[in-house]
Amino acid sequence: MTFLIKDKVALITGSNRGIGKAIVESFLSHGAKKVYLAVRDPKSTIDLTQRFGDKVVTLTLDVGNADSVKLAASQATDVEVVVNNAGVLEIADPLSDDVEAALQHEFNINVLGLIRVAKAFAPILKNKESAAFVQLNSVASIKNFTPFTTYSASKAASYSVTQGLKDVFAPLGIQVLSVHPGPINTDMANKAGFETSDSVECVSEGIVEALAQGEFHLFPDAMAKQIQGAYQSYSDAIISATPSAQ
Repeated sequence: MTFLIKDKVALITGSNRGIGKAIVESFLSHGAKKVYLAVRDPKSTIDLTQRFGDKVVTLTLDVGNADSVKLAASQATDVEVVVNNAGVLEIADPLSDDVEAALQHEFNINVLGLIRVAKAFAPILKNKESAAFVQLNSVASIKNFTPFTTYSASKAASYSVTQGLKDVFAPLGIQVLSVHPGPINTDMANKAGFETSDSVECVSEGIVEALAQGEFHLFPDAMAKQIQGAYQSYSDAIISATPSAQ
């Protein structure tokens, strides 16, 4: 399956800043008809609505709340591509005093949030002639980074869920893309203490290209591509193989 952004209606969670905001900009620059800005605080999208006018529509959506997700889905029934970008990062190693609280918070947003969004929008996407679902995972879904153990665990779980979505969405004609950035120049990376020159645009433009090429994985930046080099053969043989080949 392949998916072209031009003339499509998109919804992006966490679209008010960082990678999410860049995805909005890339989608519109590639001809998206409309983009729903799905955020917890509607005031946070004022600059985007001023720039893009009626090409964007702000929706209140908190991926940590199932009722909020369902309500947003009922207001965006014309959506053709959903990008679940919203996520949180806590700094917690396995022996941190707050390791349990950090893991619970990250699982609620990064894993259960993904499931809530997928379940709410699946009935909408399956009725479209062409549809896609994009999940922002991380290189931390493949490799644990000790100071961010709980985050890595949550992203490993979200990556596993994304693989399951790929299998259940395929018969419905919904393309799934799993995005695995390394440290990108965002507030989240700054919080984690990473120094990086990779821009948010390498992710947002990479998503447009990966959807057009029908890819399941996207490793967009320099660090991610290094991990991809080591991971590719395993991915081809195990992750992307058809069930009969396994």
